[in-house]
Amino acid sequence: MARAPVPWGVLRKPLYVQARILHMKYLFFSWLAVFVGSWIVYVEYSSYTELCRGHDCKNYICDRYRKGVIDGSACSSLCEKDTLYLGKCFTAKPNSQVYSGSWADLDAVIKCQLDDERTAAFHTPPKGTSVETFREMIYNHLKAKVGDQADLSDLATQVLSIADANRDGHISLPEARSTWALLQLNEFLLALVLQDREHTPKLLGFCGDLYIMEKIPYTPLYGITLPWILEVWIPTGLRRRMDQWFTPSWPHKAKISIGLLELVEDVFHGNFGSFLMCDVSAGTFGYNERHDFKVIDARYIVPENSFQESIRQQRCDNDEDCVYGADCVTSCDLTKHRCTTDTARPNLAKACEALKDYILRGVPSDVREELEKQLYACIALKGNTEQMEIEHSLILNNLKTLLWKKISHTKDS
Repeated sequence: MARAPVPWGVLRKPLYVQARILHMKYLFFSWLAVFVGSWIVYVEYSSYTELCRGHDCKNYICDRYRKGVIDGSACSSLCEKDTLYLGKCFTAKPNSQVYSGSWADLDAVIKCQLDDERTAAFHTPPKGTSVETFREMIYNHLKAKVGDQADLSDLATQVLSIADANRDGHISLPEARSTWALLQLNEFLLALVLQDREHTPKLLGFCGDLYIMEKIPYTPLYGITLPWILEVWIPTGLRRRMDQWFTPSWPHKAKISIGLLELVEDVFHGNFGSFLMCDVSAGTFGYNERHDFKVIDARYIVPENSFQESIRQQRCDNDEDCVYGADCVTSCDLTKHRCTTDTARPNLAKACEALKDYILRGVPSDVREELEKQLYACIALKGNTEQMEIEHSLILNNLKTLLWKKISHTKDS
């Protein structure tokens, strides 16, 4: 007996139900993606508006300029002519605003401070202060920062030269107050100390404690800049590997690395005392078209003298309380609950740590073994050994010689 044909609707119904379920899943995950994406955009936008306050910075500076409190070479361009433009925000902390931008036809980096001590800085020196008294104030400030160095008088004279922003041979009270505010900043002080070297960007101008620096085209020292939406989803391990992929050729990396080693040399017992490098990360350094090494963020390169004065006043319960920046670590004296003044690692050890993966990737085979040996000896340096200075100089010279020898015959040098 023949079977009756199965109605088409009976077969079609399960397929229809499955399609409906798939459609519902698609809608659910689509809405979930929209929700998560919107949340990320909201969080990032909120962070951006909280961090990036260039408008507030400009309003504050220009208000003080119009009132005659401050003056400088960039004030008119910022507040009257609108030829100083604040572009992309690179601010990492709300009280230290950083922007790329332009000043007339110059590409520049504009930096501005927003903190509670700012107003007080613009009240010094007081009205009626003579140029000689101001010079003495500068000298004593520099002495407190870097110690009693032989060339402090020359450095104070250089500061006075910068203070005369309009080059009329006269330092006005607003110009003096702007210069005094800038002197409180570690980055400005380092730019003064190393102005005859090529490792720091040039100071182009200032207005109050807003200052304009030469823009360094390649930053950070290595890696690739990605849109923030991609940064959120890329695992840390993969991100580190990607950073290593996007680096210059090895001879160029060698030249850049020599620049960092030369910076360490310059700030270690230099003409104006020793400086501590308290953030030796790729994001604080860069290089130009000729692969000359440049410091792009010197806020955490601090005079050792002032670091010691500050850290010894810091209360602590353990060693983790005795940290400045990312890399300057001392120990806690539990009998006094105060931080000690000797850092655990010298600048050179921290620089070698930062360079290790960078310079060993792609290194020619004939220098790899020796370079690894020197780098690991460098990383092992301690900051409080009696022989540290001798070992420091020996390893520094060995590393520079090894790298120069390998690239000196090439056009990259």
